[in-house]
This record gives sequence, C-alpha cells and structure tokens, in this order.
Amino acid sequence: MRIGVVSDTHDDEGNAKKIARIFKNEKIEDIFHLGDYVAPPMLRVFKDFRLTGIFGNNDGYKYGLMQAFSEIGAKILGDFGTVSLEGLKIALYHGEFREISEALVKCGEYDVVFCGHFHKSEITSFGNTLLLSPGSAHSYFKKDSSPTFGIFDTSGKKFEIISI
Repeated sequence: MRIGVVSDTHDDEGNAKKIARIFKNEKIEDIFHLGDYVAPPMLRVFKDFRLTGIFGNNDGYKYGLMQAFSEIGAKILGDFGTVSLEGLKIALYHGEFREISEALVKCGEYDVVFCGHFHKSEITSFGNTLLLSPGSAHSYFKKDSSPTFGIFDTSGKKFEIISI
C-alpha cells in the first residue's frame, strides 16, 4: 500500500493542489497530513482522498479544522495519533519537540514515526524503527530548495521524498 505524506502546507493552496494532482496520478488514495494546515479551507484540496491528520503548532483554530475534517469525511487524531496499516504500527506527530520524536522512535513501540515541523525532509532509522519527515509543502520556507512531500510504501517500509 502506498500512502501520501505531507506536512506544513501553511495555507499554500497552490503547492497543495500540485501535490494532490501528483497523488492522483500516482493512484494514491490515503494521505497522512502531519499538521500546520493553518486555515480550515486548506483541507478542501484533499477532499478526494482518505485523509488522516494531526494538528501542528500553527493550527490555532482547532475547532474550525475539526469541522473541516468532518465536512470532507477525514479523520483528525489530535496532536498525536497512531495508525495500524498492513501489520505496521505507525505514529503521527507534528514534531515540534525533537526529544519527543526521538523518544517515540527509541521506545520500540512503532515501526514508523512520521514527523513534520522542521521543514526538512528526513529518513533516519533507529534499530527497526524509521523516523520519516516529508519536509515542508510550503514554498516560502525554503529559499534554497524546493518544497517537498513523500510517498510511503508499506511493503518494505520505503519512503520516497519528492520535490515540487
């Protein structure tokens, strides 16, 4: 199973639409969003997917975001969440505290930990657990490089970082 992974869209609807088109072309049906949508209308871009998300540190209007998730039939797990897919236990955390991200990886309870926040893509392993970050989908945070997102393949625990 292939899952789209995106984080830190920060209301960049243009890039979010580009990412959604790539997901459609790649026949991705499920998306994890790791937070920092910022405003509720941002979620409409992902209405044609099975979206599971968590809040980021810039998601201050949580009530509005929860309503927007409900309107598009998506799941919001709160500030942290876990998902089981194809025999893998997966943690979703925005990542604003690196110590917590590392503790989630090192505790040995998860096969994969997805984090965002730092606007930098990452593929790191600690023992049998992967720490994966798709980077930032927002243009303005990366003057020296392109915005990024990821596609995770549950078979083989492979993560591809894609620049837009």
